[in-house]
Amino acid sequence: MTLDRLAEAEAELSPAEGEVATAELVVEDDVLVKAFALGPGATLDPHEHDDSTNVFHVLDGTVTVIQGDEESTVEAPGVVLHERGVPHGARNDTDEVAIFTASLCPLPGSG
Repeated sequence: MTLDRLAEAEAELSPAEGEVATAELVVEDDVLVKAFALGPGATLDPHEHDDSTNVFHVLDGTVTVIQGDEESTVEAPGVVLHERGVPHGARNDTDEVAIFTASLCPLPGSG
């Protein structure tokens, strides 16, 4: 038995080039943690959460993080804070799969 929820989800996280694969790691009343695997050339389109803070934890590879009008390359291990209401997304500009988690708290409508 393992307490590592990412290890259990890794089988779902094998995207092809240009694809985004996701797995829900934690779903509770007040927090959501999802794993994202970006295949080479894949993009998680910018979006925003008006009532929630979002934090990316880059676990493997390199992710180009989009935040508002800015972009920054973040290598694993890395942590990126997205304040409430700020558009954010991610892109994989490398030839390898990049993996990160996104933590959302509080969940919209929970507070």
